[in-house]
Amino acid sequence: MQVIKVEPGVRLTGECRLPGDKSISHRAALLGAIAEGQTEIENFLCGADCLSTLGCLKAMGVGISQDNGHVRICGSGLRGLQEPGHILDAGNSGTTMRLLLGILSGQNFFSVLTGDDSLRGRPMGRVIKPLLQMGAQIWGRESGLKAPLAIMGKGRLEPLAYQLPVPSAQVKSALLLAGLYARGDTLVIQPLPSRDHTERMLQAFGACLQVEQDGSVRITGGSSLHGRLVQVPGDISAAAFLIVAATLIPGSDILIRDVGVNPTRTGVLDVLVQMGANCTLHNERFWSGEPVADLRVRFSRLRGVEIGGALIPRLIDEIPAIAVAAVMAEGVTVIRDAAELRVKETDRIEAIVKELGRLGAELVSLPDGLSIQGGKTLKGAAVDSWGDHRLAMALAVAGLVTASGATVIGDTACTDVSFPGFSSLLSGLGVVVEQYEARE
Repeated sequence: MQVIKVEPGVRLTGECRLPGDKSISHRAALLGAIAEGQTEIENFLCGADCLSTLGCLKAMGVGISQDNGHVRICGSGLRGLQEPGHILDAGNSGTTMRLLLGILSGQNFFSVLTGDDSLRGRPMGRVIKPLLQMGAQIWGRESGLKAPLAIMGKGRLEPLAYQLPVPSAQVKSALLLAGLYARGDTLVIQPLPSRDHTERMLQAFGACLQVEQDGSVRITGGSSLHGRLVQVPGDISAAAFLIVAATLIPGSDILIRDVGVNPTRTGVLDVLVQMGANCTLHNERFWSGEPVADLRVRFSRLRGVEIGGALIPRLIDEIPAIAVAAVMAEGVTVIRDAAELRVKETDRIEAIVKELGRLGAELVSLPDGLSIQGGKTLKGAAVDSWGDHRLAMALAVAGLVTASGATVIGDTACTDVSFPGFSSLLSGLGVVVEQYEARE
């Protein structure tokens, strides 16, 4: 079992670059595969989830070559994918499974899509039900709502006007991808804005897509996509852990270069600044339609806030990092409207409460979030990641701000899902961190 051990009391200094954004890497690979011509992806995230996406595409005959973070994809066109000869394995990646469901629903072949134990336990009904309405045939466990999933694509799907019951970028993306194979316009109506990487990238690849004034998204089926160069910015979800660490540790001053600052993803920055964080954007520009900037972060003292409503879809993945900031802030932080955390890689609400509690934090789980009493003195302890990459990194950051004692986080190989090289990057910023194999 892989373990990370961190020591408190060392400031973070210097500058760094992050692995590529996970969400953008997935989408660049998927669109490159169904585009015509060649797609070059720079700074592709070579984490386990994105590699699962590449593996599924290769199994359907897509030509893909990799050289570290550079990926070259020979596109097959909208209808050039081949029926896979074996079951497609999405690993632990919910993004791979949900977005591929949209593409597979429009193919003229049969496929089976599965994942690891965790992914097979996660509900897929929110994406399956509207795809069935478009004419796809999908079968699965537990009344057709859980993987393994068998898909018989229809080739030509029926257009759909669909109101999302809750904000979900993955469901929206699956329906937009399915809409490429529909006879006419597919309209996805959002209750609140969610991350829009799919919309931006579909437009960059040449899809006929329009975002309406009310935030709904319309895509016209049948138009071809064209391969292109995609530069993937650093992942702000990964940056969140460094931002929180530098904010909480006295004397810290770091510069994180080339971070994606898409406004549908910067809720974590909005919240931390509201809490009092000293985080500023510099050198703002665009890469492949995505806003990018360098982030400078310095130590500051935080205060508790209330988080909920429209902010949640913009920071749902960063809540483990925000929870650590809240533990060290003055006053109470309340997070609501985040029930989706209970069906992530783990029940993140319960995992955060239990594991930060081992360090001395005072948290209470709510049905849809957390109540966190700040200002508590933390002490190093042995904690567990629950196999969740974001929890593992949040616990490492918490270990850096304990008053005394080392913190040992068990089962940390999962950090490679979204942040390969997490420990070595922390070390490069001056942190005392050790990664090693321990007996289970």
